[in-house]
Amino acid sequence: MSGARPAELGLAYGAANGTGKPSRGAALNLLQRAIDSGIAEFDSARAYGDSEDRRGKALQGHKAARSVTKLSPLAELSPNAMREEVRAAVDRSISESMIALKRGRLDCLLLDCAAHMTAFEGAVWERLVELLEDGTVLSLGVSVQSPAEAMAALDNPDVQHLQLPFNLLDWRWRQSAVIDRIRARPHLTIYARSVFLQGVLASCDPGIWPEIDGVDPADTIALIAAQVREFGRESAADLCLAFVRGQNWIDGVVVGMETEDQLETNLQLFVRPPLTALECEEVERRMPKLPEQLLNPGLWP
Repeated sequence: MSGARPAELGLAYGAANGTGKPSRGAALNLLQRAIDSGIAEFDSARAYGDSEDRRGKALQGHKAARSVTKLSPLAELSPNAMREEVRAAVDRSISESMIALKRGRLDCLLLDCAAHMTAFEGAVWERLVELLEDGTVLSLGVSVQSPAEAMAALDNPDVQHLQLPFNLLDWRWRQSAVIDRIRARPHLTIYARSVFLQGVLASCDPGIWPEIDGVDPADTIALIAAQVREFGRESAADLCLAFVRGQNWIDGVVVGMETEDQLETNLQLFVRPPLTALECEEVERRMPKLPEQLLNPGLWP
């Protein structure tokens, strides 16, 4: 299963973004083309500029398309905000999302900040559970950045959807107990993002890689290219996507799009077979254990 990530449709996003934010018309055309191709889930967030508004316009009338979005980062709240102030901010974010998405309820709402599960003495999550119970939100989830955040989310039975960063360089998930915990919860939905690591893994240009001690972009690019040839893949992007799709604990992949050419390329890659379990194991064995700073773009210089 795949999903489109409209961050790029609401703001200029990603290290490899060479086109900037698409015009409103171009964004609506992209979304309509994605819908016509069978994509039914579109990742969005209050923090993604006007992506919710654009998505709401494009998906209006398409009942099969699921409204998956993220709560506001709640940056307007002070760390000691009162409980009622926090609850009002949550309600405001959800109301604004429903208006922008042109929906009377949200199919799935994710926390954009995993710390909000416990922040403000639990007031954020308490309010979300109430909205889950009254049908305003049909399922709750968390967008996590690390295995530690994922483990905390997995401890909560109300979390039914987890979005996490994962790619062929990301060794962190294999060296934690997260994957076993996920497999122990069969009704949990897992979506992987960052399969191209903001585009750097799919590019042959070492110049767009961040400068991080212990990381040689040219060496890593050459290693990926060697495996593209060995496994008979079309490109580095094909290898990256096939590797993530070959993970039996991941239900879907969220990829970005800025242009129609990118959308068409992604659609073509999704009809190719994923790597087999043995091929995935071989890729994991060959990939170097690079610094964790590379794996989290939020830590890039």
